Amino acid sequence: MDAKIRLFSCILNRFLLFLLVILLCFTCLPVLAQPQTERVLLTVDLLQERLHNPVFEDGKLFVDLRFMVVDLRPENGEFASQFYQLLRKELSKTGSGKSLGLDLSDAVIQGDFVGSDLGIRTSLYPQVISPSFSPGEQEQLAQLKGVCLQSLGLGFASGRDCKSLLGTQSTASSDIYVFRGGLTIRRTRFNGMVSFANTFFLQPVDAEGAIFQGVSNWTETRFSRTVNFSGAVFRQSAQWGGSIFFDKADWKLVKFQNGVYFQGSSFEDNVNFTQAVFTGLAKFSRSQWWGNTDFSQVRFAGQVQYTRSHFHGFLLLIETTFEQAVTFRAAQFQQPVTFRGASILNQADFSDVEFSKSAYLNVSGLGFNSNQAKFLGNPNQIGKMLVVSSLQGNQSVLRNLAQNFRSLQQIGDVNQLEYTKQQLRLQELTHLLTGININSASPETLIRLGFNFHQVSAIISRRELQPFRDKTELLALPEVDFNTYIQLNEKLMFGEPLLVGGWLLHAWTWLCLSLLLLLSGYGTSFWLVFGVGIMAIAYFGLVFWFIDRLRRFRPVAILPTTDETIAMLTSFCCLNLLGILAVFRNSENPWLTLMCLGLIIVPIPLFLVIRLYQGGRYHNQIHVTYFTEDSSMRQLRLLIGRLPVIPRYIGFRDRYLSILWEKRWNWLNYYDFSMNNLLRIGFNDIRLRDEDVPGIISSLAWYEWSLGVLYITLVLWTLSRTIPGLNLLIYLK
Repeated sequence: MDAKIRLFSCILNRFLLFLLVILLCFTCLPVLAQPQTERVLLTVDLLQERLHNPVFEDGKLFVDLRFMVVDLRPENGEFASQFYQLLRKELSKTGSGKSLGLDLSDAVIQGDFVGSDLGIRTSLYPQVISPSFSPGEQEQLAQLKGVCLQSLGLGFASGRDCKSLLGTQSTASSDIYVFRGGLTIRRTRFNGMVSFANTFFLQPVDAEGAIFQGVSNWTETRFSRTVNFSGAVFRQSAQWGGSIFFDKADWKLVKFQNGVYFQGSSFEDNVNFTQAVFTGLAKFSRSQWWGNTDFSQVRFAGQVQYTRSHFHGFLLLIETTFEQAVTFRAAQFQQPVTFRGASILNQADFSDVEFSKSAYLNVSGLGFNSNQAKFLGNPNQIGKMLVVSSLQGNQSVLRNLAQNFRSLQQIGDVNQLEYTKQQLRLQELTHLLTGININSASPETLIRLGFNFHQVSAIISRRELQPFRDKTELLALPEVDFNTYIQLNEKLMFGEPLLVGGWLLHAWTWLCLSLLLLLSGYGTSFWLVFGVGIMAIAYFGLVFWFIDRLRRFRPVAILPTTDETIAMLTSFCCLNLLGILAVFRNSENPWLTLMCLGLIIVPIPLFLVIRLYQGGRYHNQIHVTYFTEDSSMRQLRLLIGRLPVIPRYIGFRDRYLSILWEKRWNWLNYYDFSMNNLLRIGFNDIRLRDEDVPGIISSLAWYEWSLGVLYITLVLWTLSRTIPGLNLLIYLK
């Protein structure tokens, strides 16, 4: 019985405690719902009290006007006059060496707020500058001169302060307003117009979360310290033309719901506009960006203009959306521009843009539909500036950009994109052939690669259950840390291991693709093909002249004349110089191109020539040239189906006579023979005789002729890709 009573008492106590907690919660909710601080209407008396009792914030003195309602409407003109007068007087004082700042956080400003009236009006002309400024403040003001000089060429130096600094005299119209202390307007609501035009801020400006209901005028404003407008809202147009930001500027999450104008502005340090929203026109024309500029995840609903702007640092446009046209016409880039994951829904204009040697446009993952949007740029230039990090995931990007340039009839840029695509394909093939497949590598190989014993054990256990399909599955293993993954990612292959046949097939593809890229830019550069051909013609011409004219020294010397030798060697050097110039002007890897060409044309002919002179020549007609020409006509001929040896039919033999050794211009015949073999074109149909000719010489001729088949195919393919409509003409022929 006692146990039941105790149980009932316990349950009753818990129930009463529960009711008490519920009652307390409902009682406290109305209190919690009330704002912590209510706004107070600012009066003259209250203003004077706050002026006499400044507060410390982050080690600096501020006039505390937080949570105030400041009525500056015309019907309250007397208060507005005293408000500006009293504040200007106190904010202009230096006192104990510390300038007094203004804190309007969480306040509501009714009517127009002319913030420039709170500063000291002065001229920056050195002879008339106010002596009340401390040496440190004068140094801050003086740093403007360097910016004015830098900007003079771009038309920025039209501001009042720049006129004072660069001019010879000071006028009242060139005066500016100096705001000595810091300005804090966090979450402040401005219901009217705000003007800080021609104001020089010597201390930081913090406007995080501020709301500007009316027009904002910050024209020709100078910010000597950091600026923070993150989360601010501008409901009407915001004017920032000709402003200068000497320190970092933070505009993260800012919302410009109308037009914003930064034309002629200068940003001396890093700028952050991430996740900002521009609803109206955004004008950044003739602006200078000296630090890194971050427009990542920004939404531009209106047009964007960066015309004639200079970007000296990195420009980040990662996952940025351009719903209307964006213009970079005549802009200059000193560092890379990143469009990774960005979306261009209308038009991007890069006409007349200047890129430094280290600058390019990274368009990896670019959202671009060529049927709806356009990507404009200078023909034969913009395509070279477009870069993607890898072929995987970017094939549609390259395809859409190629369709865009094809619709604009910029064939050179289309070919450049194809060249970029094939370069990435070559990188993938190289990685495929040389990388270590994680699904087939032995434990010893993985350890030598850089994995520790526990990581290798985890990898083997994982691949026994299921092979690794991509690199993300490796990172998912708890034993593999991120640093190890970053170090070894480029050395590993994922997926099914290659069989021997598959490896050989990929190796053959790699070889052919490498030759096409090095010798013709994958059919995108005719002048590169021309340079390669000129050097090959000169080399084989010299080889055939050498074996035909220099036969022996004894017993009776058969040697070329001195004049002929000089002419041949001089022409060989000139032709090679011409070819080398063409290669270096048109190849991205000229030394590799020359090495590749050398491996094709030098080893085999050199070996055959050495064997020829080692064995000697003891045949009939030793004093007669090996080369004959069709003497029935002398004209420029197209010799597509010609073979390097004269035909057997006696009727044709009567037409072929030996070339004229004794003529001073005889050395030209060897170049003509080389052109016949490689280019299938020549002034005479020159061929080898088929009697009393060493087999090595015939082998040399057939070797060059075989290379000529490949070379003329390369020439025609390159021409068909670089000249619109020529491919149709070739096919019709």
